[in-house]
Order: sequence, then C-alpha cells, then structure tokens
Amino acid sequence: MSEWIQALSPFAGVGLAFALGLLIGVERGWSHRMEPDGSRVAGIRTFALLGLAGGVAGEATARVSPLIGAAILIAAAAALLIGYARAAAKDDLSATTTVVGIITLGLGALAAAGQWTLACVLAALTTLILAQRKRLHEWVEGLSEIELQAIVRFALISLAILPLLPNREFGPMNAWNPREIWMVVVLVSGLSLIGYAASRKLGAERGVLATAAVGAVVSSTAVTAAMAARIRKSDGDTAVLTAGIALASTVMVTRVLVLVALLAPFALAPLALVVVPAGLVGAAYVAWALRHPAASVEGPAPIVRNPFDLGPALMLAALVMVISLAGRWAMQAFGHAGLATVLGISGMVDVDAAIIAMSRLPAGTLSPKLAGLILAAPILANTLVKAGLAYAIARGSAGMRAAAPLVATAVVGLAGVVVLAVAF
Repeated sequence: MSEWIQALSPFAGVGLAFALGLLIGVERGWSHRMEPDGSRVAGIRTFALLGLAGGVAGEATARVSPLIGAAILIAAAAALLIGYARAAAKDDLSATTTVVGIITLGLGALAAAGQWTLACVLAALTTLILAQRKRLHEWVEGLSEIELQAIVRFALISLAILPLLPNREFGPMNAWNPREIWMVVVLVSGLSLIGYAASRKLGAERGVLATAAVGAVVSSTAVTAAMAARIRKSDGDTAVLTAGIALASTVMVTRVLVLVALLAPFALAPLALVVVPAGLVGAAYVAWALRHPAASVEGPAPIVRNPFDLGPALMLAALVMVISLAGRWAMQAFGHAGLATVLGISGMVDVDAAIIAMSRLPAGTLSPKLAGLILAAPILANTLVKAGLAYAIARGSAGMRAAAPLVATAVVGLAGVVVLAVAF
C-alpha cells in the first residue's frame, strides 16, 4: 500500500495544479462568454492547461532538472505574451487575462512543490478578485479625490510607517513602545475610514452604529475618538454619532464581562453588580436617540468633510504615552499595596490590561468583593477618560453632548460601587 501511495504522490500536486487552473479558467470563461470565438487570449481550457504546465514545471524542477522546469515556465509565459500581443494589435484588450495566466503558472508550480494550502488560498483570492470586477470598477469610479487621498494616507501610516517603528520600550522608566503607540494612531484612523465607508453604504444612522458596535470590540476608546472627530467636523444633527459613542461604551462593558468570566470568574458577580446598570445607561441612550425625531434617517445626515483626520488619533496616542508613564510611576511608588491605584491608572486606556493583571494574581489573594471593586475602578476611569476625550475632540456644546452619556454611565457605575461596598 505504501508503495502505491509513494508512486501516486507526484500526481497529487500536478492534479491540484490542474484543478486550480480549471477553477480560474471557469471564471475567465464565464466573464468572456459573450465574446466571439477566436477573440480571447485564453479561456477555460487554456487556463486548465496553464495550471497543468505549472505543475509539470514544478515536478520537473524537483525530479529532473531546475533548468527544464524553468524552460517550461518561460515557454508557457512566452506563449501567453505572444497571444496577447497579437490580439492587442487587432483590438484594445485588457492585460488582466495574461497576468492571471502567469499567476496560474506560478500556482501550479506551488502545488507541485507541496505548498498546497498557499496555492489553494491564492487561487481562491485570485478568483474572488476576478469575479468582483464590476463591483470594484463601480467602487473606484465612485471615489472622490478626498476619499482617495484618505486611503493613500492610511496606507502610509499603516503599511509604511508602522513596520519601520521599533518594537521595544524606551523613554522614562521604559514606558513607551513606539510601535504599540503608533498602533493607536492606525486603529483610530482606520475606524474613522470604516465609519465613513459604513455611513455611505448603510446610511448615516445604521453605518455609525454598526461601526461603533464592531469597533468597540477592539477599542471603545478609539471608537469614541473617531466619533468625536466626526461630530466636530459634521454639519447637521449629531445625535446618532453620540449614540455611537454610547453604544461603544455598552459593548465595552459586555466585552469586559465576557473577559472576566473567562480569566477571573471569581470577580464576575460583584463586578456585574456595578457595570451592568452602567452599561444599560448607554443602551437606553441609544434607544432614545433612535426614537428621537432629530436622529431619524429622514433628518439631515451629518456631513463629514474629511474621512481621514489624524488629529484625534495623535491626541489619543499622546494620552496613551502619558498614562503609560503614570502607570509605571505608580507601580514603583505604591508597589503591590497600591494594586487598585495601578489598575485604575492603566485601565484608563486599556481595561483589558487590568483584567489580565487580576487573573495572574495567586488564588485567594483577593476576595471576590474586593476583586470586583478593584476591576470596577479601571472601567469607570476608562469611561471618564473617554468622556474627557469626547469633550476635548468635539469641543464646545457638541463636546458636552458627546460626553453626556459617558458621564451618566460613570455616575451610575459609581453608585453601584457604593452599593457594593456598603451593602455587601
């Protein structure tokens, strides 16, 4: 049996190469189905054979000679290019089919070399991109110059600047990590772009709330900064944007409870007594905003002049630097006796860090009640910081309205702390 498997093993990679070429060929054949015979550079049969040629080249490279494998790939690619050149001389053709043909050769070679997963994933992505041709063209045609510039700038800060920053601590008390700090900038800017795109696709109301709910799973602070920036640069009513801030806070509370249940379950019940009523305040504000006439879809939609605003992102990054340094100082000044202070300070920006620190304490170090009170501190501190951030970014009366649901949430949470501390 093992001899049969060994004998058939070369056919597996080549067979996969043929199948991947056939998959891409089906899409190419369907896309050009209305064209007359003889006008296409390559169709379903050609792509299947190109995949097979790539597989044969890969096997020849491994089992005979790399020169023979290279010769097969070069010959197949040359045939594609010659066919494209002759067809282009008669008509204005897209180079897509020729480029995809060369990619198919490479996928066949990968399959024959045993890189099956990579070959399959790349073939699926290639087919998906080809199948979305009409939608991609419509999307590009609908872009404004401002939106294009926003995409380019986001690519610059995320793909060019971020990888170049050192991933190590430096500065006073080694409190700052350049890459982690810049990730805050990337996150806030990305959420701003996502929110802008969602508003265009879903409408102002549904787009804002969808962005807030999804983004808050990652960082409710980043969502608050992005929404506040949109409030500052918006014309018309901004109640839905404020509802997005409130919704992000509610999602943060839910995420925290799930994380505590997984990492520090002994603190879940007392913590829930504090944060669940506070989270319901945000949910109530969202429900009120959606029922309020000024926040209806028929009302004037907020107009965002700039979908990419780096200012709030840089402000949040600076806040992270300040809080990180303050947290290191508190750790050295108070030690383990100041656990609540340290967790409260670190939780102003990152509540998850406080929860993880709690989960690493030895069993029995804290009673459930004290653990719940200690974890409530960073959550409420984080809520107040977000309220201050919303006010600082949105500014003026708009900033006060943006911060109002967060302040109300913190007040209810503080009342819960008092009840937990006195009555239980």
